[in-house]
Amino acid sequence: MLQDSPMYSYIPAKDIARARRFYEDKLGLRPKEETNGGVVYEFGGSTAAFLYPTPNAGTSLASQAFWSVHDVDAEMQMLKSRGVQFENYDDMPGERSPQGAITAGGAKAAWFKDSEGNIMALIQTLSKG
Repeated sequence: MLQDSPMYSYIPAKDIARARRFYEDKLGLRPKEETNGGVVYEFGGSTAAFLYPTPNAGTSLASQAFWSVHDVDAEMQMLKSRGVQFENYDDMPGERSPQGAITAGGAKAAWFKDSEGNIMALIQTLSKG
């Protein structure tokens, strides 16, 4: 069943070399392998993403993927120190943290665009209670 199978994300890139610099230098990711003109990155929980070449990168107005993190504000601070710029969605309801994350609906979230224009997110699930 699909529910019992791992799910992986695809990250489109117009320029693989530029995208790799973003993901490896700014986000600190380490590639697992290069394959089919792209690169695979592994993450916690036996998950992974495939960064692949396509002229369609950056065309989605929705998030491509998100990282489930323990502390969004700490991750934002670290990523900002590496030059990552976070999106500011003024029309989004919720409380803003000092780093700019939005808290609403039981989660704290922040979004940034990669070098290719893809929207990526950091999500922290908040405890109920």
